[in-house]
Amino acid sequence: MIFKTIIQAEFNLCHRILTRGLGTKPSWDIVTGVCVERLPVVTPPMNEMQKKYKDLLYTLEVEKSMKSNHEIRRENDKVQAELLKNESADVDIDVVSKITAQDFEDASTEEYTKFEFASIETDADKKGDKTSTERCLQRHLIMVAPIKLGSDVKTLLPQGLWKEGETLRQTAERIVQEQFGPELKVQFVSNAPCGFYKYKYPSEVNGKIGAKVFFYYANYKSGTPTKTKANWLTRNELSDVLPERYNKSVKEFLIEETY
Repeated sequence: MIFKTIIQAEFNLCHRILTRGLGTKPSWDIVTGVCVERLPVVTPPMNEMQKKYKDLLYTLEVEKSMKSNHEIRRENDKVQAELLKNESADVDIDVVSKITAQDFEDASTEEYTKFEFASIETDADKKGDKTSTERCLQRHLIMVAPIKLGSDVKTLLPQGLWKEGETLRQTAERIVQEQFGPELKVQFVSNAPCGFYKYKYPSEVNGKIGAKVFFYYANYKSGTPTKTKANWLTRNELSDVLPERYNKSVKEFLIEETY
C-alpha cells in the first residue's frame, strides 16, 4: 500500500512537471537522460584520511586483542628452549616440537616472497579501448554515446524524449533498451531523477523553447551495447568531452573521486 502511494505521488509530480506550460504558450521538450556507471572492480587506493583511520583501527585492535595461538606457541617454544639448555631439567625430547613457531614463520615468509600479485592493467588499458568496461578497474566509469542534436552530434549521456503516459523512469528504461539493446543489463536505483539540466534551442522548433533533461542513475551489471557504440569514461575523461555547463550538472550527482 505504501509502495503504491509513493508510485502514485511520483507519477502525479511528473505529470504536473511535464504538463506545466502546455497550451497557448511555447513549451519545453521533456527529455530523460541516463547515467549508467560501472563501479570500481578493484578496490581503489586509499587517500590520506583513509590511511590514518586504517592505522588507528589497527593500533586499537592490537592493543585490545588477546594473544593468538601462534603467539602462545612462540612463548612455549622459548620455554622449551630454556629447559633444553638446563641439563638438570627433566624434559621429554619427544614432546618438544620439531617444527618451531620460528620455522613456520620463515617458511611462510619464503612462500610469500614468491607470490606475485596480478596486474590491474588489462588489455583494454594497453590498447586504449574506451568501448570496453574492462579498463581502469580502480575507477568509476560512465557510459556516454553520440547524440544527434539538430544537425550537430555531441558526446553526452544517453537520452531520449519522454512519451505521453510514461513516467520518467519508464522513459529511462526504454532509452537503454532501444538505444543499446537488451544485452546491456543495468539496475536503476531510484524512481526519482538524480539530476537536472535545461538548455534552449537556437530558435523555436515546432513551438518549443528548448529541452528540460531529467537524469536517472543506474549501475552497470553486465553485457555490452549492440545497437549504439558507447564509450566508458573516467571522471577526468568526462570533463574533456562533455559541454562545460552540461558536465557541471552531471558532476553534481556523481561521487567525487579523491585519487
